[in-house]
Amino acid sequence: MASRLERERKMLEIDILTIFPEIFGPFLDTAFVGIARRDGAAAIRTHDLREWTSNRHRSVDDNPYGGGPGMVMTPDPLVPAIEALAGEKGPDRKVRVIHLSPQGRPLDQERLSALAEGPPILLVCGRYEGIDQRVVDLAIDEEISIGDYVLSGGEIPSMVLIEGLVRLMPGVLGNPDSIETESFRGGAVLEGPQYTRPPIYRGLSVPEILRSGDHAAIDDWRRKQALERTRDRRPDLIETQGRDAESTHGTEKSRLDPDGQDDPLE
Repeated sequence: MASRLERERKMLEIDILTIFPEIFGPFLDTAFVGIARRDGAAAIRTHDLREWTSNRHRSVDDNPYGGGPGMVMTPDPLVPAIEALAGEKGPDRKVRVIHLSPQGRPLDQERLSALAEGPPILLVCGRYEGIDQRVVDLAIDEEISIGDYVLSGGEIPSMVLIEGLVRLMPGVLGNPDSIETESFRGGAVLEGPQYTRPPIYRGLSVPEILRSGDHAAIDDWRRKQALERTRDRRPDLIETQGRDAESTHGTEKSRLDPDGQDDPLE
């Protein structure tokens, strides 16, 4: 029998399994995540893991075998909850089940793009010292980390992943070119410095080139600034990607005002 989430996808579909669904309320209703939900570009739902508990105290954790500090989330109710929402693990499952964990693959823009084009997603938020390994073995498709540091649970990492995915949905951002011209797009480099009005603030001026209206020169300046910033702040990106990072960094298109005329922000 197909699970409730196994249906034809017509939008970004994300379900979240957590013991703290209330954390997500303001986040899911605010800014472009909220707009995407209201406009039908994204369907994002939370599920309280305790709804699948069968014990009197609705507990979801227990002491770790072998001793040690903290508590570990038990296979029940996690595995039944995951299977109820996403189906059993295997080739017939049509939902990608992701556990947010520091043991997972580091999240990057390439992975976000792939997930945005893939099947519906179920995010599993662990707590305490983590989840029983048998949950991973029996029910998890992938583990993702948002960085080499420790948080108290998977809820905040889930929000990071959700925001990264929602902004890739067509029509969500006001200017679609924004996606193509920011850090890690069009090559593994950081985005260069940005300026807006006023032209002079506390003695600091906007670079003259950005006010020139010469878009070819502006594109060249931006490429050079992006590479310089990447070498200074993230040399590992240059080392990892080699010269591809320097040669494939995309150019930015001219900014247009609402009537289609160039607006050099003079």
